[in-house]
Amino acid sequence: MDWRRSPLFVFFLLGAAPVMLVPCIAAYMDGDHDTARPFFYGTILTVFFALSLGLALMNRTPRSTARSHLLALMGTYILLPIWLAVPLAILVPTLTPVVAYFEMVSALTTTGATVFDRPGRLPDAVHIYRGLVGWAGGFLILVAAVGIMAPLNIGGFEIRSVVLGARPGDGRIRVGSAEATDRILRAVGVVAPIYGGLTALLGALLLVAGEAPLDAFMGAMAVIATSGITATGAATGAGSIPAEMAMALFLLIAATALIYDPYRRREFGIWRSDPELRVLVALVIGLPTILFLRHWVGALELDQTVGGFYIAMAALWGAIFTTISFVTTFGQQSVAWDTAQAWSGLPTPGLLLMGLAMLGGGVATTAGGVKLLRVYALYKHGTRELRRLTLPHSIGGQGQAARRIRTEGAYIAWLFLMLFFVALAALLLLLTLTGLAFDQALPLATAALSNTGPGYELFAAQPRRYLDLGPAVHLILSFAMILGRLETLAFVALLNPEFWRR
Repeated sequence: MDWRRSPLFVFFLLGAAPVMLVPCIAAYMDGDHDTARPFFYGTILTVFFALSLGLALMNRTPRSTARSHLLALMGTYILLPIWLAVPLAILVPTLTPVVAYFEMVSALTTTGATVFDRPGRLPDAVHIYRGLVGWAGGFLILVAAVGIMAPLNIGGFEIRSVVLGARPGDGRIRVGSAEATDRILRAVGVVAPIYGGLTALLGALLLVAGEAPLDAFMGAMAVIATSGITATGAATGAGSIPAEMAMALFLLIAATALIYDPYRRREFGIWRSDPELRVLVALVIGLPTILFLRHWVGALELDQTVGGFYIAMAALWGAIFTTISFVTTFGQQSVAWDTAQAWSGLPTPGLLLMGLAMLGGGVATTAGGVKLLRVYALYKHGTRELRRLTLPHSIGGQGQAARRIRTEGAYIAWLFLMLFFVALAALLLLLTLTGLAFDQALPLATAALSNTGPGYELFAAQPRRYLDLGPAVHLILSFAMILGRLETLAFVALLNPEFWRR
């Protein structure tokens, strides 16, 4: 028997066992046996069902490895939260099954939207569980990006393949050309040490910055997975600017795939020309400057410039961290953001932050959104078209890769952007049919589709608690979070008849 022939879903289900075991140990060490018991039983049952399912389906050979892997990934995001929600529903009896499912979908997709708006009422083990599910969800999407999405040419890799010289419909790797499970395991071997090492390093830095152990542990997992899931509901436990500086640095690392790519790690010169990093740096420099000037003008109008140097610097940092947080779909605001608002007397620019969240991070990262590489392709195409308006007979230079990204790359990016907005419009229609007003539905749909759950409180002028939303809204938002995590191209691929005939 070859255990590598087991379905991919079996490995994902087996990965839920250590996620349940860690909070079990934490609760046991605290002497809270009532909290540890559901996690302990969940760990045993998870291993039992995973092994049983693997043995039952070990000799099954799928007709199409590509279709099998994509369906397994989609099934993981749809079905695994049902299993993960069981310990949560047992420990928090006031949760309905739909609400518990919503909470786990939010964590697994690294969205971070939560119904626990008063975290202090829950045991620490429950918060650890939520954070671990979000952290594991970030690891899952990184492995899936390398082992599943890259061969299928989706998830932003369709743009990269154009830059590398392939045709738009061709992937760099044919699914089935190598043993599928071996490819996934190789991806785990590459990603796991870096992913775990970054988490441990950030956790240590947060401890040095004065964070409590639980806050540092959960903050590190939330940043590396860009889930925004914390025990206190804030970006940092103690609300310190040094801790936010460490988090901002690691958010920038998490929003690009440079550190996970062995070739680009070795070639430092590539970092300077990486289009995603260049767009990210431009956003981090440009938008905080605009936000700071906005607060500065507001402060001048209110004549609050006396002793304002410290407040001005705090406002600048608040703008920088909040920009980084939302463009990486982390979704938490800076501790200095309220100070900046009090200084200027201006409300939160919700539409600007929604736009940042829609942009998202890099390809093959835990960040959601449209992806920076697609934004770069559309930007290059736009600048070239503007140049041709003034110089119609000009010839675009900058090499063959730049010409490809301005043509085929921009075309594919535009198609995805239209699919993204069609999905957003469909979600708005469904949410308004449940009775929500448009100004309530838009922030909810944007937060779910861009996987920026905590940002909903800043998107909306008068945000509602996730717990107060009805079951229909919770299910619609759960579907939106899965759609945003897998991207619309994956669903379109499943609807393509050619995909099923392979």
